[in-house]
Amino acid sequence: MRAIHVDHVGGPERLVLQEVAQPQLTSAPDREGDGEVVVGVHLAGVNYIDVYHRTGRYPLPTPFTPGVEGVGVIRACSPTAGERGLAVGQRVGWVMTPGSYAEAALVPASKVIPLPDDIDDEAAVALLVQGLTAHYLAVDTYRLAPGEIAVVHAGAGGVGWLLIQLATALGAVVIATASTPEKCRLCRAAGAQVAVGYDDVGGAVDEVTDGVGAHVVYDGVGAATFPESLRLLRRRGTLVVYGAASGPVPPFDLGALMPGSPYLTRPSLADYIVADDLQQRARAVFTAYRARQLRPQAPTRYPLADAARAHRDLESRATSGKLVLTVTA
Repeated sequence: MRAIHVDHVGGPERLVLQEVAQPQLTSAPDREGDGEVVVGVHLAGVNYIDVYHRTGRYPLPTPFTPGVEGVGVIRACSPTAGERGLAVGQRVGWVMTPGSYAEAALVPASKVIPLPDDIDDEAAVALLVQGLTAHYLAVDTYRLAPGEIAVVHAGAGGVGWLLIQLATALGAVVIATASTPEKCRLCRAAGAQVAVGYDDVGGAVDEVTDGVGAHVVYDGVGAATFPESLRLLRRRGTLVVYGAASGPVPPFDLGALMPGSPYLTRPSLADYIVADDLQQRARAVFTAYRARQLRPQAPTRYPLADAARAHRDLESRATSGKLVLTVTA
């Protein structure tokens, strides 16, 4: 089968399309004891964590096939996975399992999400990693309440676009940032009351809050926005750094948190989808989609062979919405 192979970490040129062996079920269950499935991949999501794997920031044993998210149809199913209700021919999605940039992937049953008939492949792949992330950010990491002020950096990105919509549905007032006027327009279309460039966000927060500051700042950009994100908070506000598109936040003096006593957290999706949390959160995201509280943008598609171009486009921060690799029709 065809798969993207990474022999050595590095730039996008390390993403090479090769012929590799088909994945096979193993005899042992996964560490949760729930078995595994082999899935024929239709679409593979492209996410920043794939870039971190490729560059070695979040190292994986080499060689490896990147991609932690996809949708497709089960081709083979271990007995223990069958006991979870999974079956050959079933359409499913999955998250947080490397190996999706391929025509087939071996996926632990504990990471598999059965897809309802009314959620098509494009919607599903936009609602998996990014939809689940937006949900835990708005509902669990910081539980937004009506009237609260939330700053969403990179609001036109895959997570930001969905996070604005969920925050608005929860009654929050959203101030979004984006790098271009067109991306600001997208943020407002998603429900942001205010959308400005990164250099103008301080003035926008001061104006909306009469200088008090935001209740929460959701920051997926990282190093470039972190100092300003702290300054945007009101007393005892919360800074949620959930990504590092511009690079990781460097070490800093904890004394910087003394003015205003803000809360700072660096969450990970993996910790919000353990055990039954994954299926419950997926159902909540699908329910929000049906209620039109979540409206994913049409994804930007790339052929599997163009994975390197997809990574270059993602890292350029010139894209908006979801990027996907089309593997099979």
